[in-house]
Amino acid sequence: MNILVILIPISLILGAAGLVAFIWTVKSDQYDDASGNAARILLDDD
Repeated sequence: MNILVILIPISLILGAAGLVAFIWTVKSDQYDDASGNAARILLDDD
């Protein structure tokens, strides 16, 4: 039971670090691909 005292804070810290990293990538426009979207509309993937 004492291990939970260690594991719960570690999991919360890692979860918060993942959330901060995700928010940082969204704010720094890592997922924007304007040229890819513009070219993708012209391609026929059938």
